[in-house]
Amino acid sequence: MSKEWIDKKELFEVVDARGLAGNFLSTILAKAEVMAAGSGVCVVQVFDPFPLYNTMADLGFEHHTEKISDNEYRTYFYRTEEKKIDNVMNVPLHPAALANYGKTDKALGKIMSHFWQLVWKKEEPAIDQKTKYLLSLANAVGSGRLRQATRELVKAYFEGVTVAELDELFSLFVWNQGAGNFASEIGPSPLFASYQLIKRLENEGKSRDEVLAELVKKYGEKNPDVSVLEQKQ
Repeated sequence: MSKEWIDKKELFEVVDARGLAGNFLSTILAKAEVMAAGSGVCVVQVFDPFPLYNTMADLGFEHHTEKISDNEYRTYFYRTEEKKIDNVMNVPLHPAALANYGKTDKALGKIMSHFWQLVWKKEEPAIDQKTKYLLSLANAVGSGRLRQATRELVKAYFEGVTVAELDELFSLFVWNQGAGNFASEIGPSPLFASYQLIKRLENEGKSRDEVLAELVKKYGEKNPDVSVLEQKQ
């Protein structure tokens, strides 16, 4: 990998992403997609932004990261060629929770970011992405993490899960979690509400893109029952 461009890094546009919270990844990727080859951007964050590396590389970017202090990392991205990724901007609910590890311990944040890449960005995975989301959804329900389960449902819908598949999955929750637990815990949750929203909108004839837009609007980072970001007091 050539790094001759590093000598020009001080000329790059600076994007301070420390205040972008849940919009961090989508904001940077939106900018990256329209940048010309031979140009660069400097991203400022409170942690080493590992979640960006693979996707930016897929778009044709090289990177160089400098730790300025315990609360400031500067990552310089330089576009060597213009590549495209289908739907790069549409994947909902990016892994914003990774920032929480870095706020606890920087070394832990780095380890968990690498672990996230191993699980979700593995080259030539044996399990397709939709199935991974459904497995993660089911595991989250089994451990009582309905916030995370809701996030996985939104992402699974983006990856093409059908209402029929969700119907069978929720029937399994009744079977495995028990009818009482399903009625008192899962039924009133944002997970069940998002599932019902999908069914209702599809029954009304809405397209998948229309359903997804409404799903993200109601069950995205702005919903405190779904968000994994620090809540302002």
